[in-house]
Amino acid sequence: MSRLAVPKTYKLYIGGKFPRSESGRTYEVTATSGAFLANAAKASRKDARDAVVAARSALSGWSGATPYNRGQVLYRIAELLEGRRVQFIDEIEQSEGVSNAEAARQVDEAIDRWVWYAGWADKYVQVAGNANPVSGPYFNLSVPEPTGVVAIVAPQKSSLLGLVSVVAPALVAGNTVVVIASEKFPLSAISLSEVLATSDVPGGVVNILTGSPAEITPWLASHADVNALDLTGAAELDWIDLEIAAAETLKRVLRPEGGADSAAPSLDRITALTEVKTVWHTKSLI
Repeated sequence: MSRLAVPKTYKLYIGGKFPRSESGRTYEVTATSGAFLANAAKASRKDARDAVVAARSALSGWSGATPYNRGQVLYRIAELLEGRRVQFIDEIEQSEGVSNAEAARQVDEAIDRWVWYAGWADKYVQVAGNANPVSGPYFNLSVPEPTGVVAIVAPQKSSLLGLVSVVAPALVAGNTVVVIASEKFPLSAISLSEVLATSDVPGGVVNILTGSPAEITPWLASHADVNALDLTGAAELDWIDLEIAAAETLKRVLRPEGGADSAAPSLDRITALTEVKTVWHTKSLI
């Protein structure tokens, strides 16, 4: 007796939970062969706003954690990714139509990249900050701090590696994230949300939306409670208009990097989403 297959219908990841899109919309995710893989939620403006609320609520706890603690939490995510390595390889192989070896390379590089960024959590401040020479009996220190809530358009042609490349550096500094996953290849983003839900990352620190970046990004670009906009994966959108919309609320904007699908690991990607605070302190005259 043959059995009826149960098609997968995935949800969004907002505030540490898995809600359906408030619009009730979904879209089919297919393999390069055209075979059905799953249904993914198609996020709406309301979903994007809910994600920003969740990210804002989680910001004080995440940014207030010690850098060492943030690093340990991020390391734990890498461990969980390693444990589900076979699943991620299978998803990438099916959805992107690459060989098993290429899919494995992408997953291994994504895990290594996550570990690389985790290692910077308790180190980047010493490198990016400095003591400034001033006249008078004062200490003058410049210290990088998180920008706040960061809205990100993930690379659209790289399902896992591209996603990790933009999310991990934002988290290192203590920012919280609302990320729009690859519209065509969302399965790895959905699986990553399941990893995050079972990790030590507090709910709301990372919020993952699936659906159309062209539909969702303008609302995030103009949202007054979003502090920075990472357009790395928005090369095919009207990103100049998005930058103009972001300027109205004084957002920091990272422009698309030449259409690159996987931004190379760099300390600059961490510091690009920080603000520098300068502190004066009187030297003891005793």
